[in-house]
Amino acid sequence: EVQLVESGGGLVQAGGSLRLSCAASGFTFDDYAIGWFRQAPGKEREGVSCIRSSDGSTYYADGVKGRFTISRDSAKNNVRNTVYLQMTSLKPEDTAVYYCNADGSRDYWGQGTQVTVSS
Repeated sequence: EVQLVESGGGLVQAGGSLRLSCAASGFTFDDYAIGWFRQAPGKEREGVSCIRSSDGSTYYADGVKGRFTISRDSAKNNVRNTVYLQMTSLKPEDTAVYYCNADGSRDYWGQGTQVTVSS
């Protein structure tokens, strides 16, 4: 069974930090790019960052460059792999539900975790 389980969201003041985790299982991790998307109320879902599991290459949306860092922790037997999104210098406009996505031969989504940044 494929699972993407996000955690680490919460309420933080502007300027603060959070680290999101996405625990992935049930598929060949190295064959997928793992990304973070977010959706704020009344807005479309947007890409935030992604990492290619095969070579570790990364991508960041312009609005988060220099503030967010994506990384991965691969389990040796691919039973449980985790992708992290370290978010610093958070702004109220970062408030959204953050979703983990695995993009490869198929497309998988997690259930989302709420991030709220107060001003």
